Amino acid sequence: MVTALPPVRGRLTEGAALAPLVWFKAGGNAEWLFEPKDADDLSAFLAALDPAVPVMALGLGSNLIVRDGGVPGVVVRLGKAFAQVQRLDDVTLRCGGGASGILVSSTARDAGIGGVEFLRSIPGTVGGFVRMNGGAYGREVKDVLVEADVVLRSGERVTLGLADLGYTYRHSALAEGAVVVSATFRGMPAEPAVVQAEMDRIAEAREASQPLRSKTGGSTFKNPDGHKAWALVDAAGCRGLRRGDAQVSEKHCNFLLNLGSASSADIEGLGEEVRDKVKAQSGVTLEWEIQRVGVTA
Repeated sequence: MVTALPPVRGRLTEGAALAPLVWFKAGGNAEWLFEPKDADDLSAFLAALDPAVPVMALGLGSNLIVRDGGVPGVVVRLGKAFAQVQRLDDVTLRCGGGASGILVSSTARDAGIGGVEFLRSIPGTVGGFVRMNGGAYGREVKDVLVEADVVLRSGERVTLGLADLGYTYRHSALAEGAVVVSATFRGMPAEPAVVQAEMDRIAEAREASQPLRSKTGGSTFKNPDGHKAWALVDAAGCRGLRRGDAQVSEKHCNFLLNLGSASSADIEGLGEEVRDKVKAQSGVTLEWEIQRVGVTA
């Protein structure tokens, strides 16, 4: 139990419901939810917070299962103050950690910057992209990132270059409890109409292949070397598989869905069942891409 918390200029909420803040619309509460006023507020809070208290950053909640027992410690959610995107020069943008992929790509389009259109297709915020090396349609964050401004769990503010983040597929070396407050992306000169056309192409491809209008968590499993996760799931007979109100999407079987009132235990349990069936059918062990946090009920 966290009893004493440092003073803040932003907002602290005890026992905040997280289900409304995540795409699956399931899961327990945060012991504390902190929405900092600015980076200085976040830094001062973390510096004064007992080092034993766990800290987790929450973006749009798209790539996340919050377990039904909730999340102990402090969940940090970056609000509008962290959702700004500004042009630095002809090909470079500085993006707040709370900015969405759609905002980044559309700002880039208006500035005549190409190369970041793929961010249009990733449901999430800059902070999550940077932590996960988010990617789609042949591009990854490591292809466009110059540096990231990060508040460490200790409250120290550091600027990390691309090499410091140790990127691999859907993974970075960013320390636990660290919060990305902004990132600098570099693209290339491009006509706004050309950028918009590529954004439209990506949007249409997603609409055609993914269950975008459902309560889902996005891509569930990482693609193993030499395989597509969805194809392995399909070959194991898991398309449409259900556990309670949790279902493997029939449209794209690397997506799990909450059809109504699924618990997080239903959703995670279904994912583990899929992993077992794929292992038995193909010998391949699927790795979760979705983050699973908190404690079971």
